[in-house]
Amino acid sequence: VQLQASGGGLVQAGGSLRLSCAASGIAFSINVMAWYRQAPGKQRDLVASITSGGSTVYEDSVKGRFTISRDSAKNTVYLHMNNLKPGDTAVYYCKVNPLLGAAYWGEGTLVTVSS
Repeated sequence: VQLQASGGGLVQAGGSLRLSCAASGIAFSINVMAWYRQAPGKQRDLVASITSGGSTVYEDSVKGRFTISRDSAKNTVYLHMNNLKPGDTAVYYCKVNPLLGAAYWGEGTLVTVSS
């Protein structure tokens, strides 16, 4: 199983980035795909999630700025981030929950927002 995340980088406040995470080698259909983030010295928290049916959940601070989407045929999840703020600086991790079996985590991608 491999989760390949990409799209992180350095951006000025107010800018945009798009993260993507492609999953491969998973035997079962993927139910939930999600993005988490972890800032230095803090715990890893949910940013957004999306089910196979398209239902989404967002952390309050990103509502209206971030959009999660998925291409189920490609087992890929995206996070479109607009109006980025310095407080969004963190390592972002993707997570997938297959219908059966354990969840899988991708390696993080660093997002740095400068003021």
